[in-house]
Amino acid sequence: MVALTGGMFWSGHTTPRLGIDLAGGTSITLKAKAEPGQESAVNETNMNTAVGIIERRVNGLGVSEAEVQTQGRENIIVNIPRGTNEKQAREQVGTTAQLYFRPVLTVADGAPPAAPSATPSGSASGTPSAKPSSSASGASVGEKSATPTATATTQGRAVSEALKAPSPTPTASSSSSAKPKATGTPQATPTADAATAALQQKFATLNCLDPKQRAAAGQGVKPTEPTVACGEDNPGVWAKYLLGPAEVEGKDVDDAKGQFDQQRGMWIVTMDFTDEGSKKFQSITGKLSQQADPQNRFAIVLDGQVVSAPSVRQTLSASAEISGNFNQESAQDLGNILSYGALPLTFETQSVDTVTAALGGDQLEAGLIAGAIGLALVIIYLVAYYRGLSLIAILSLGVSALLTYVIMSLLGPAIGFALNLPAVCGAIVAIGITADSFIVYFERIRDELREGRSLRPAVERAWPRARRTILVSDFVSFLAAAVLFVVTVGKVQGFAFTLGLTTLLDVVVVFLFTKPIMTMLAKTKFFGNGHPWSGLDPKRLGAKPPLRRARRATAPAAADPKEA
Repeated sequence: MVALTGGMFWSGHTTPRLGIDLAGGTSITLKAKAEPGQESAVNETNMNTAVGIIERRVNGLGVSEAEVQTQGRENIIVNIPRGTNEKQAREQVGTTAQLYFRPVLTVADGAPPAAPSATPSGSASGTPSAKPSSSASGASVGEKSATPTATATTQGRAVSEALKAPSPTPTASSSSSAKPKATGTPQATPTADAATAALQQKFATLNCLDPKQRAAAGQGVKPTEPTVACGEDNPGVWAKYLLGPAEVEGKDVDDAKGQFDQQRGMWIVTMDFTDEGSKKFQSITGKLSQQADPQNRFAIVLDGQVVSAPSVRQTLSASAEISGNFNQESAQDLGNILSYGALPLTFETQSVDTVTAALGGDQLEAGLIAGAIGLALVIIYLVAYYRGLSLIAILSLGVSALLTYVIMSLLGPAIGFALNLPAVCGAIVAIGITADSFIVYFERIRDELREGRSLRPAVERAWPRARRTILVSDFVSFLAAAVLFVVTVGKVQGFAFTLGLTTLLDVVVVFLFTKPIMTMLAKTKFFGNGHPWSGLDPKRLGAKPPLRRARRATAPAAADPKEA
């Protein structure tokens, strides 16, 4: 208690973070519109894909507890808690996803070097060794997957050439882009050198394991400029990429879908391009196919994040195929992303409503009043039925409430937990669960007293049986909370999370506070002698006479009358 409370005050977060229904915020309604001739694009699959993209954008703003969900067939509701820039949020969720195909200049492990050397030239620090990487989303384009083997690349040269490129518009050549001819004037200006060094340093220090850096890595960069980005090679395994200017845009993709190849027995993703997109794609694949790994790859970048980085084995034009370690779900997901990037859907903002703090305050006040009433009724019952024992129960409830409050305050900045109205409901339900544990233990002790035992041995003999019952009961409650948390979304998860947290705290309080306090108080005269107001009075409980007194009463009479 002392450590957690001290940590709460030290962190400066002394109150739980409130959700949109309690603190207010912004609610945005978006309506999906299909492009001309693609009316069927407004379907459940594309809407769910859009929800995932918008959700990632909102989380990229540093927002937790944001709700993004479909409403009806063509509407998406975005609820963002207070504290978020409303204008920025509207721009983020209301625009269509930005999808680009960028050539990969180099790739490295997602974490930055343990001790990067700071050099003014930007050579050593900007050239971490490339690490083998095979994207889970796809390993090759145009032919069967092959695990790529990374080779060392000179980042400074790659970035310099990318910065010098006058335009990302590809040429018809299928070879590597030629360097500028040597002239008396240096090709790289001081400004370009500074930009190159800055990009190298940004790549070297980028930590893709940090969600905030991951979300901000490729944001705010023009398609005509090189950039850095993060991508998930395998679940939980992140890599960082240094990428050249965009060569193909999402609008150049005509159609994409994940499908099962019967001949090869594997899932693949097929792409068809528009006429203009075919020319661009043919040019870039012609150049990439002649490069060594990893510079023979192109990255599929969605909203600044690499969703796939397949390698190119041959020149392609109107259509392409991405193959790799796909299963049905991952292949269809990538197909949906590519299709959505082809702009089959656009969104217009129907309404932006502000949920006022006054409304949230009323809801919170009502919830707290309900909790206070429930707590008062429990305390009245405990005092009336258990008398002195109720002191132990009230102290235990106080400890449980303090721990719950402190942990919720700390979880706000730690994991983004926000206390919403259903979460308050879960805390109110937990009062009954916690009180039930005390009642189980107290009744076990009273049963032992009814058998004729004194309080101190009764406390110890009652504990093993009460402990088993408490653990079984709390396990059932925690299991219900865990299942509810997994199978639900949105605010109901807040209820399940709070219920599970308070159930775990109930075990901690009963084992580490209630039982030790009961053992200590059993040694006092008030409880040990069974005072009428202690709640442990043997007469009121109808206790049997002590066993030793019963044996003395039935003992045979002594043979000597004097002794008798």
